[in-house]
Amino acid sequence: MKLAEQMEKALNDQVTMELASAASYLQMSAYFSHENLDGMSRWMRAQAEEERSHADRFLDFVLDRGGKAIIGDTEAPRAEFSGPEEVFATALAQEEAVTAAIHDLYRLAGELGDLASIPFLLDFISEQTEEESMVSTIVDRLALAAGEPGALFILDHELGTRDGDPGA
Repeated sequence: MKLAEQMEKALNDQVTMELASAASYLQMSAYFSHENLDGMSRWMRAQAEEERSHADRFLDFVLDRGGKAIIGDTEAPRAEFSGPEEVFATALAQEEAVTAAIHDLYRLAGELGDLASIPFLLDFISEQTEEESMVSTIVDRLALAAGEPGALFILDHELGTRDGDPGA
């Protein structure tokens, strides 16, 4: 079944959102590198790669369904932050926005009777639950660290051990 025009547009919008998210995470990585928080920088770089892979998956899905993939414009990501707490709070808000958009896609697929899109989107719904939980935990741990240099050093080191595996 070919994609409905409305679904095709919504999926293309998701590709753009995922690419904007990837750019944002890459900018956050650069921020952390500048601040000599190399573990957090590495974590954000891995997150940027994951978001880029999500964009690829959405783009391929549109094409596999006979749709036309169109990537929209994105704004330059935010580059200045007051510290790690604000960076990760921004990342959490970003993940929540992506989750909401994927939920909207799922609802649209149901309304349109697009049964092929539903299992594809369910995978992303599960993944977003993990993403939000992971970033929320980091936000909470940064609050517990309360700016203590030793605690920040330990968290930075721990985040730097992340491999490129989504959900790691």
